[in-house]
Amino acid sequence: MAARAALHALSVAAGVTVVVGTSVLQDPAPGDVAGETIPGTQVAFEMAFVPGGVFELGSPVDETGRDDDEGPVRRVRIEPFWMGVHEITHDEFAVFRYRRLDDHASAAADLPFDADAVSRPSPPYEDPAHGMSKDGHPAVGMTRRAALQYARWLSTKTGRLYRLPTEAEWEYACQAGEDRAYGFDGASGELGAHAWLANNSRATYQAVGLKAPNVWRLRDMHGNVAEWVADRYDAAFYASLPDGEPAAGPISGLPGRGQGVVRGGSYVDGPADARCAARFPETPYWKRRDRQIPKSRWWNTDSEHVGFRIVRPARDVGIDEIQAYWNAVLGA
Repeated sequence: MAARAALHALSVAAGVTVVVGTSVLQDPAPGDVAGETIPGTQVAFEMAFVPGGVFELGSPVDETGRDDDEGPVRRVRIEPFWMGVHEITHDEFAVFRYRRLDDHASAAADLPFDADAVSRPSPPYEDPAHGMSKDGHPAVGMTRRAALQYARWLSTKTGRLYRLPTEAEWEYACQAGEDRAYGFDGASGELGAHAWLANNSRATYQAVGLKAPNVWRLRDMHGNVAEWVADRYDAAFYASLPDGEPAAGPISGLPGRGQGVVRGGSYVDGPADARCAARFPETPYWKRRDRQIPKSRWWNTDSEHVGFRIVRPARDVGIDEIQAYWNAVLGA
């Protein structure tokens, strides 16, 4: 219980001063975008500012395509955070995956980082991308644990807490204060402007960031590839939240363990599966061609439609807190 409380406290930590690279940005506005570079590389990524607020988690019973695990609707309070503008790309994940691309550089001279001590993905049983394009495209096929390990590595290298979003944070960012089903005005004719789905993807994922963003400058929240979140899957979790005063953004268990869940739908899905409230638990089918015993902890042979994006709390989090968070999630 103590570890769970520590996770929850760190996940919703907030403030008005945001550390961006080596500078300090005061009072960012919703949708402000900050560039980041992985220390020791030329690989850059962007984070968009998501303001705090209260929203309704889940979907109403009359929402088209709704599943039973999307309710009952509960009010949830979310603290401000930064979120990746798009999913982690192959270019970003490769620095973590391949030791030859990483080095001992960190964000600050007094921040120790030992590239040789990093736990990195083992070689996959098969190509996780199934031959699809890589450069500029989302990294796919990793397990939730591998996504968590990437975030831990990036946190250690930069001295800032990068992690997976909770389900509540992800859904809140998807809605972006707009239409609760799709994060814009909801007109069916506009979904194609925001999402790569089965009807326009040509049966492959696409390069990140090609579709229109939502009002908080987040792209590919609908379709392209589904995204791991921090929580374990619990079909009945929403019912455990209070019905009345908004709950703080939830974590439904120690996120390093249990059955994972992905959000957002993918390039093989239709509009109903790309709704903000749609939840998809991981399945053994994603490892069906992995004949290893035990099966890989790093890769799925058949989840080429699944990737992830990262978030960062809006306040600076100390090194001790970062270590406590990851020790609770993944162990020391």
